[in-house]
Amino acid sequence: MRTYTELFKTPEFAPLFGTSALHVAGQTVSGLALGTLIYGATGSPLLSSLAMFGPSLAQLIGATTLLSAADRLPPRAAMSALPLVFGLGTALQAVPGLPVWASFCVLLALGVLASLGGGVRYGLLNEVLSREGYLLGRSVFNMATGITQICGFALGGVLVALLSPRGTLLAGAGLYLAGAAVARFGLGHRPPRQAGRASVADTRRDNSLLWSVRSRRYVYLALWVPNGLVVGCESLYVPYAPRDAGLLFACGAVGMLAGDTVVGRFVPRWWRQRLAAPLLLLLALPFLLFALRPALPLACALVTLATVGFAAGLVLQERLMELTPEELSGHALGLHSSGMLAMQGVGAALAGALAERTSAATAMTVMAAFSLAVTLSLAPGLRPGPAPEPGRTGDTGRVPP
Repeated sequence: MRTYTELFKTPEFAPLFGTSALHVAGQTVSGLALGTLIYGATGSPLLSSLAMFGPSLAQLIGATTLLSAADRLPPRAAMSALPLVFGLGTALQAVPGLPVWASFCVLLALGVLASLGGGVRYGLLNEVLSREGYLLGRSVFNMATGITQICGFALGGVLVALLSPRGTLLAGAGLYLAGAAVARFGLGHRPPRQAGRASVADTRRDNSLLWSVRSRRYVYLALWVPNGLVVGCESLYVPYAPRDAGLLFACGAVGMLAGDTVVGRFVPRWWRQRLAAPLLLLLALPFLLFALRPALPLACALVTLATVGFAAGLVLQERLMELTPEELSGHALGLHSSGMLAMQGVGAALAGALAERTSAATAMTVMAAFSLAVTLSLAPGLRPGPAPEPGRTGDTGRVPP
């Protein structure tokens, strides 16, 4: 599968794509609104960054308890029910007078469920397209995420100004509900990828199995940690430029869109295999210049350049699928998604705490430096190597050559 035309002609890809885009739109609009609402109520960079990215921390809970259900639930039912819950939870956060602690309780519950949603969504994508088409399909999902975030942050900024943050939260809830409708009426019935009932024991067993292979551990750490630390930089856009945070987020989405388009569509596989570490380095390097507290035009350029590096995720996910048995694909991708988002929450918390004691610009610089250090330490284990034979789940313990 090499063209976008072939991709969209694949049965069920279009409604799955639409459901994902509406989920991202709802998340983008409501996240900006909630971050603005919390910052206005508390004046705290830490709480503002946690309001936007903190729910990702709760994915750690879901990844250790719920994730086995990603391959054991009927995909259409799960893809229809989860957006309904997100829509209701987002609408609840718009209730006037809702205490800040109650908003964070809702975010915690939604974060736990989000870990399951990522596994179901991307496991179904891998099933719909097969492994040969997964990279192109995921790149299109990421491109759509970039475009949706550009529009979502711009729309969110306008809605916050026109409707207030609470009105914008209701708009985000409506987008989630639209995604539920697309999933229910657009996706076909498919049986679960694994039989049996999900359990905490199954989740932990499958996590242990996935983590037992040393080459997969390198891939998971590279997917989670450098990315999460750089998202910590992004979580400080509101305190760095309160009136222009939406523009900085939109510039980041432009960079991510450009990187995913080039890497997913035009870079040949033999070259793509060698790009993981260089792209992760690019992701962090421009943020070091925030030590100089650049004016808005230069800050926008730096953010756009840096976020091209998010395309490293495509390269690493392709490698992850090469290293993972088919029957664990949903769980493996859910673990990737949950771990990545959880580390983004950790990054946001660390960045917010640093900003409380220093400044937003200083904290962004420190987080970028941490990200560079982690990438350099992981780079030897990210060199391309042969994939294991089909069905093989063990490993020699040797770092990939």
